[in-house]
Amino acid sequence: MKILKTTWLAAMLMLVTSLAQADLTIEITRGSDRATPIAVVPLADGDDLPQDIAQIVADDLERSGYFEPLERRAMFARPSSSEEVSYGEWRALDVRYLVVGQVSREGDAYRIGYELLDVTSGRRMLGENVTSQGAGLRDAAHYISDQIFEEITDIRGAFSTRIAYVTSTGLGDRTQYALHVADADGRNSQQILASDEPIMSPSWSPDAGKLAYVSFETGRPAIYLQDIASGQRVRATSFEGLNSAPTWSPDGRRLAMSLSKDGQPDIYVMDIGSRNIERITTDSSIETEPAWSPDGRSLVFTSDRSGGPQIYRLELGGGKPERITFTGDYNARARFAPDGEAIFLIHRGGNGYQVARQDLESGRLVALTDSRQDESPSVAPNGTMVIFATQQGGNGVLGGVSADGRASFRLPAAQGDVREPAWSPFLN
Repeated sequence: MKILKTTWLAAMLMLVTSLAQADLTIEITRGSDRATPIAVVPLADGDDLPQDIAQIVADDLERSGYFEPLERRAMFARPSSSEEVSYGEWRALDVRYLVVGQVSREGDAYRIGYELLDVTSGRRMLGENVTSQGAGLRDAAHYISDQIFEEITDIRGAFSTRIAYVTSTGLGDRTQYALHVADADGRNSQQILASDEPIMSPSWSPDAGKLAYVSFETGRPAIYLQDIASGQRVRATSFEGLNSAPTWSPDGRRLAMSLSKDGQPDIYVMDIGSRNIERITTDSSIETEPAWSPDGRSLVFTSDRSGGPQIYRLELGGGKPERITFTGDYNARARFAPDGEAIFLIHRGGNGYQVARQDLESGRLVALTDSRQDESPSVAPNGTMVIFATQQGGNGVLGGVSADGRASFRLPAAQGDVREPAWSPFLN
């Protein structure tokens, strides 16, 4: 069993160091020098709320790298509506946009009214009332963040999406593994699976309702599909040898994966409905970590056929794999940007393993992080941010970086060594 696990990890080309307990605060580690100044004023009558709506919105916007929220202590006034705003005061603070609002109780629910104001022109850009139960206040805040983000940038907000990740706790034979699902800011983490054996490679279905993952619970790796709401799950594959790195096709009908049932690990595609398996690559090298292009017509994957791990692309329905990474001797775990024009991957540079972005047309590769032990990048469905697992002072953390590398942050996570985060698609 131990030999099989070791072989599987080698096939996945993961050089991962043990990660420790994650910090439970959101930490902005590097701000963007191009961020737009914005002020999110605390909601009037919101002091008694179980959640600080305005702070959640400000944190969401700051993590995106697009905005730099004004600190509350620097606010000269705290208006609750556009009628109370003196635009000159906010211009003096170099604020470009202003968010104001109030909250009121309506039976067992809360009514949140908010407005987005353009300080430069003195006009109201957006206004809305949102009703929420107490347990849903964080969801309401993320929804407001999404609306503000899209109104200003014309990019759909991704703050209401979710993430999945794996943790391990304990040592040796007493190690416990768990699969978690949380909000996109790392909060509201829920354990959906626990096991005495490794859990790896979570991947979201396109409707964000299911996860595919690898579990060793039967004594060897197998791929499972699990409905998040009900907890119901089925075993999709359990071939002899490796069953690894599942990833859903954009239409939700197929899974790409790495299997070694015919010898060396190769890329296969399974029709989920019929369970029919098609072998996609036939090389004698290790082929793993497939990822679908947004249009579902091609796959990228990691292969050592050139002597070290590099990214290859294969058009489905014919053709040969084409190598697309040439910078450095280690490039792995590629994931497409939602527009299909770039990939995000792990690149080994002079300072270790870092998240990088490569433009597919020019081939230009740029490191986005300055840490040394990054792994498993996963892209937000709007393409503006990337999450990954990394280390910080010996502690395992969920890291994040803006798609241009100008802003970075750390997210809270459940207790344990954090690995293999996966960002969900949009929830609707």
